[in-house]
Amino acid sequence: MFPTRWLSDSANPLVSTYPWRLAPEGLATRRQLRAEGLRPGGQPIAAQLLRPRFRREPLVAYLYRVELAKPVRPMTSRKWGALALAMLARRTCPQCSTDAGYVIPASLGMCVPCAYPEEQRVA
Repeated sequence: MFPTRWLSDSANPLVSTYPWRLAPEGLATRRQLRAEGLRPGGQPIAAQLLRPRFRREPLVAYLYRVELAKPVRPMTSRKWGALALAMLARRTCPQCSTDAGYVIPASLGMCVPCAYPEEQRVA
């Protein structure tokens, strides 16, 4: 089922390679660590998973040791403030300078009423 050539031709030949969903206990991806409130904390990659794909290179997921992981740093009030300002900038229309109440679509570059003014008059 899983071609052995993918295990030998891995993305990083210096670490252990496992087939998809067959990683040993004690290893986790970044997302799995984050779900537990942890972060890699500067540790090197312990292993990797390879997920086969049809007619393409396999996907690679790097694994870290759970016992060496550190807790996620808490958000400070300054970080919360910076995040709020960044989200406000994403919601502010550059055309009319109002808060649209939603993130401005990158495809439009402005809020929907500014992008389609003729359709707003009809309704």
